[in-house]
Amino acid sequence: MQVTSTSFRAGGAIPPALAFCKLDPKTHATLSDNRSPQLSWSGAPAGTKSFAVICHDPDVPSRGDDVNQEGRVVPKTLPRVDFFHWVLVDLPASVTSLGEGEFASSVTAKGKPGPAAAHGARQGINDYTGWFAGDKDMGGQYFGYDGPCPPWNDEIPHHYVFTVYALDVAKLPLDGAFTGAQAREALQGHVLAQAAITGVYSLNPAVKYP
Repeated sequence: MQVTSTSFRAGGAIPPALAFCKLDPKTHATLSDNRSPQLSWSGAPAGTKSFAVICHDPDVPSRGDDVNQEGRVVPKTLPRVDFFHWVLVDLPASVTSLGEGEFASSVTAKGKPGPAAAHGARQGINDYTGWFAGDKDMGGQYFGYDGPCPPWNDEIPHHYVFTVYALDVAKLPLDGAFTGAQAREALQGHVLAQAAITGVYSLNPAVKYP
């Protein structure tokens, strides 16, 4: 299988329009257009009954003490963990392309509804749900795609991995507000093939990246 995108090149910078936050010279970061990217894939094996798309960032700080704190940095030596930005399952096998902005085209305070999605698919909650938990202005269930917003003081650029899975089942055994981790677990034993495309993003002007 192969995954391509007209929204960004493989290994290249993700445009701010696809991000949850963009650089702001005065406040470090401000909300952006938050458009879901265009994705296309080909080469799925015979017997594919559905596709799943998962976007995760493996570079998220494992500890939040220094995140977005003036006069401090998130050190590159800090262990990193996964943060899920998009969990899309049960895409029919006939669907091999998603349009830019089709699944998100703005930041929606307090989250977006789900799990029902275009093409009869379903979306899980992304990890902004946990990040904003308890925030009176932003707290809620964030179904579907919400793009990059890495710490503006992180010493490393973040990588956003969009993985497409070809599955041997039409519907995964998931219910309600399922998470990225739960979707990954449900995929086990059903993956016929998979492929990914990765983009890079940073809000730290001192960080050089593609």
